[in-house]
Amino acid sequence: MRDIVEDLNGLNTTMVAISPQNQAKNDELVEKHKLNFDLVRDEGNAYCKEMGIVFKVADEIIDIYNGFGISLPDSNGEDSWSLPMPTRLVVSQDGIVRAADTDPNHTARPEPQKTIDDVKALG
Repeated sequence: MRDIVEDLNGLNTTMVAISPQNQAKNDELVEKHKLNFDLVRDEGNAYCKEMGIVFKVADEIIDIYNGFGISLPDSNGEDSWSLPMPTRLVVSQDGIVRAADTDPNHTARPEPQKTIDDVKALG
């Protein structure tokens, strides 16, 4: 998505990503992936819960995460073992969601061009 930030800026649009991770982890992610847009913290998945896109990680997946040394409680600062589903929203200036893509499969993401097309459709 970082490749379309300039295109979106040209359409007077701002890209923002939301993550339940603590700020140190978010900063690490921005640095590692050289993100050129804001990554803001959704503490406890509060906003994502309001949207109904949060799920509890299954026990067998927690075991796998633990085997790789991945600790969501450490990364997120709380022990719910919950994550948001990958979601892309296009929100108009009046705060209304005009387009949304959500998929529980973390590998299924809309093509970046779809985001540009959805923004252009706002007129």
